[in-house]
Amino acid sequence: MTTTVSPLRTPVSIWEAAHAADARRPRSIQTQLGASDTICMRRAGYILSGTARTNTPDKKAAILGTYIHTGLLEDARREYGWLVERTVEDSTIRGHIDVVQLDTATAGRLPKRHRPRVAAEVLTVEDVKTKSGRIWDRVVRFGPTAAEMRQVLLYASALCMVGFADIPGQRYLHRLGPVQVERIRFRFVNRDTGEEHVEEFPFDPWLAAEARWWVDRAIEARTPEELRRDHDGPGLSVICDNCAFLSACWPDAAPGAPAQTLLIHDDEDRAKALARYVRARERGREAEQVKKLVRAMVDASPEGNYGANHLGWEGGKDKDEADVEAMVGAFEDADLPVPMVPDQEAMVRIMRRAGMTVPMRKAPGKKSARSIKVSKARPAA
Repeated sequence: MTTTVSPLRTPVSIWEAAHAADARRPRSIQTQLGASDTICMRRAGYILSGTARTNTPDKKAAILGTYIHTGLLEDARREYGWLVERTVEDSTIRGHIDVVQLDTATAGRLPKRHRPRVAAEVLTVEDVKTKSGRIWDRVVRFGPTAAEMRQVLLYASALCMVGFADIPGQRYLHRLGPVQVERIRFRFVNRDTGEEHVEEFPFDPWLAAEARWWVDRAIEARTPEELRRDHDGPGLSVICDNCAFLSACWPDAAPGAPAQTLLIHDDEDRAKALARYVRARERGREAEQVKKLVRAMVDASPEGNYGANHLGWEGGKDKDEADVEAMVGAFEDADLPVPMVPDQEAMVRIMRRAGMTVPMRKAPGKKSARSIKVSKARPAA
């Protein structure tokens, strides 16, 4: 009996499946301006004008964020009865609200099977954002960006003006008509640690009107190129690096030159750019001097909360170094030739090549550099 052995094939990448599924998501295929697209006015202009996408950015990080986001929202829906991923739409904007928590009066207008387990104090629109640990301190200190705030204000405004979209799966919500949003909430989740940070704001109709004004300016533009770029361009902005309109927005510069060279047209532009550079350099010098002064002032201060900030210290610990005497003994035990004059670096290399553990000891009188770490004040235990 002859057995046929199939040749080994290169395994497919699991990311092919992930990208294919992501491309079919409603947010990926909608052509109407989404509230999340208001992160840049020119990007909004490209979408409104029907410009074809010119780039296919790597979306692995975004897809992982979507998985975390979707899992958290689905569990909240099951456990708390929250309304999650609900669609709002008007003549301009289409978007998917992460969470809507109905107040008692509004929830009472729904069939009993659709009511939340616990009603909110006031009708609240919530947006869940996953963030990397690299920017977490900035998120906790300063909260949502202007673009994130604009996105949620547009969602809340649409609910106040037209209510939930009339689509399958939420027609019972559409029948409520316009509802009065009283509060907006941001729930930030650290992708690296799972830490959660919540910020709430009263819904402000004036700020919502300003957000709609922003969209109206994009609509009124004759071409996307009339609209400003809200970010610094490829290589300097993650937003730009991952934009589907990158090549349209930043046409090819001269070979080997940064795309930002397109921003300079004449000597007047060069003069303005250099003036900005000088101002930034001076502000940076002043900021560095202040940091050095404060670092020296608090050098003897213990760790702890001081006002809005937490003072921490890193380093300042005993340094480790290779133990030459112990290495000589290890060489003799392994029948390795011991140098007449012990050469620490050479002996370490030999031991590592031989797969041996390098014995270490505390370096007398030597400590690692002590550095300051300032973060947002921590809650009391």
